[in-house]
Amino acid sequence: MTATTTNPISCHLITWRDDLATGMREASGLGFHACETFTHTALAHADDPGAFRDLLASQGLRLSALYAGARFSDAATAEGTVAEIERIARFLSALDVDRIVLGPGGPRSGPTPAEDLERACQTIEEAARRTAALGVRACVHPHLGTEIQDRAEIDAVMAGTDPELVGFCPDTAHLTGAGMDPVDVIRTYGRRIGYVHLKDIAADAPVGPDLDATGTDAMSFFCELGRGSVDFPAVMATLAEVGYTGWLTVEIDTTRTTPLESLTICRDYLVGELGLTL
Repeated sequence: MTATTTNPISCHLITWRDDLATGMREASGLGFHACETFTHTALAHADDPGAFRDLLASQGLRLSALYAGARFSDAATAEGTVAEIERIARFLSALDVDRIVLGPGGPRSGPTPAEDLERACQTIEEAARRTAALGVRACVHPHLGTEIQDRAEIDAVMAGTDPELVGFCPDTAHLTGAGMDPVDVIRTYGRRIGYVHLKDIAADAPVGPDLDATGTDAMSFFCELGRGSVDFPAVMATLAEVGYTGWLTVEIDTTRTTPLESLTICRDYLVGELGLTL
């Protein structure tokens, strides 16, 4: 068992899809006190953020972050992308939530050209500048099957954006799936980490740049914590090494049984094997 940390723990309700009520009730019943939800689900309450806060609180939950996905390298949509991210951040700010996860867009046809990455950096940084003005830190989440997937693309985005504005959100399964060692990436960019997704990936997944995780079938590569190939004790030790004390959010894209059973397995691994406290 790894050493107990004081990181706040959250879980993503993605496995419940649009059944927010059941997801909240079952996550709370397992002892979780915070969650991520689908962004469109949260923004259904955009005109009354307090109502969404109260809805979560009715189950003893609070919101840890929301995800904003876009193709950041597309110059034609950059203005709209920044405006939408600012809109989400304004909603988060009203809830006293200080993190937004920026997810790059797909589909992916190969390594992203340098000029596209430069454009992506410009859009990401402008969006992060807007969110920072609202008290919300933007954290880039590399994602399989998108324009920011491989190590070279991560390095380019980290080098091409202001560290005071743009944070980093490592997802342990997506990094592993793209052929990287999450421990190495976390150690390299530890000072920029502002949010973390803890996710596992099957040991027999075809790890590397050709892994396609953009479709529904591909989500079967992801699995409950402790049942795949991610070395979570090493991940936790490295997060402690770099001084990260922020959110750790459990995420499972799909379940072979029920969302409750899958999250129960993850909860038991977090508490029993990693020594974390919900």
